Formats: sequence, structure tokens, C-alpha cells
Amino acid sequence: MNGWQKQDLLKRRFTLPNELFSLELNSAEISIYAYLLYCEDRKTHQCWPSYKRIAKEVGLSPKTVWKYIIELVDKGLISTENTTVITKKGVKRNGSLRYTIQPIQEAVELYHRRQLRKLELDAARWKAAKVG
Repeated sequence: MNGWQKQDLLKRRFTLPNELFSLELNSAEISIYAYLLYCEDRKTHQCWPSYKRIAKEVGLSPKTVWKYIIELVDKGLISTENTTVITKKGVKRNGSLRYTIQPIQEAVELYHRRQLRKLELDAARWKAAKVG
């Protein structure tokens, strides 16, 4: 294998952050997130695959992909933005979503804040039940 082939191989590789496995994601969420990482532009952290394309690549239905994209946004792993395209006839139409991969540390911090809030609420309920 020559130097150019090795460089091409390295460009096609990506890693999953270790923290991903501490966020209580299910296998569908991990698969979709991994596919978005695979597609992302490494400089802008953005990509534009359709639900249909993601579904085909990860073996899920487009409706299921849609459901888990919402979960990934809610968990702070990605953000989405609507795009538009102009057809050859000059008609403006909705395009694919633009996905931006968020820094993993932000998702971890959000997860920890939510876990702490849940513990606080559970402690308050326990205290109220004990007093009542």
C-alpha cells in the first residue's frame, strides 16, 4: 500500500467518542449518530443525509430514524436545521435537514444536569412522602 492509499484510508475513518457509551443511548441512536459522524464534513461538523438515506444505511425505517433524530437533538448530540433547494424548474422546495454534530462534552454535561435534577426531584418526593 502506497502513501496515498494509506492517507485515503485514514480520511475515511472516524472514531466514536468514549463518552457516548455513558449517555444511556439505545442501539438505534448509536447507529444513527455513528452514521452522521461518518457523513460529517470534518471541518464544519455538518452533513445532509436524508431520513431515507440514513434509514437505508443503518437498517431502520425512515419514521424510526425521524424518531431517534429527535432524541439525539434532545440529548444534545446533534442539532438540525431545515434547508431549501431550488429545482431545475426554479421551484423552491424543502431540502434535507442539515445536521451539526455538537461537541460531546456538551451532551455529557446536559446528561449530568438532567440526572442531578432527577435525583433532586426524587429526593423531594421522598421527603414529602416521609413527612406526609
